[in-house]
Amino acid sequence: MDLRKTLLIRETIETDGSGKACDPITRVAAIAVVRNPFAGQFGDDLLPLFDMGGELGDRLMEEAVAALGGAPVSYGKAALVGVAGDLEHGGAMIHPKLGKPMRAAVGGGKALIASNAKVGAVGASIDLPLGHKDEAWSFDHFDTMTLTVGDAPRPDEIVLCMAVADGGRPHPRVGSGPITD
Repeated sequence: MDLRKTLLIRETIETDGSGKACDPITRVAAIAVVRNPFAGQFGDDLLPLFDMGGELGDRLMEEAVAALGGAPVSYGKAALVGVAGDLEHGGAMIHPKLGKPMRAAVGGGKALIASNAKVGAVGASIDLPLGHKDEAWSFDHFDTMTLTVGDAPRPDEIVLCMAVADGGRPHPRVGSGPITD
């Protein structure tokens, strides 16, 4: 694996969008920028990307949880693929093997790990969805962390992102009412 750099982003939310104070909510994203060995190719054997996702999860998730400072409640993952790559390259990084190290780092994780992948140019942002780690239908924990790496992804790179949070949205008002979707 050709790893160019890693980043750890920690944010603490102190107010909601209107400025009303809330209990602090901390979110931490661990990010890796790696060379995409399949850039310019669109074959079917993506096993090396599966392995890269798992290896990066092992390497970065415990650091993200430690930086959180409290017990993780929510989690999510995302991949931003450079323009010489394919959307499936991002999917291969985040789906088959990344979940296991994420669940191990958060101490469980019964719920599906919310995820997103897209293709983008250098400096593009990606919306990493967050959801409760054990309660898939906890509407109060449906959230998003928008992430950007200023010099990535280069056309032949993938930006892999994992995040944890110690709470849901500030002042949630949706609840977990009747599900009609």
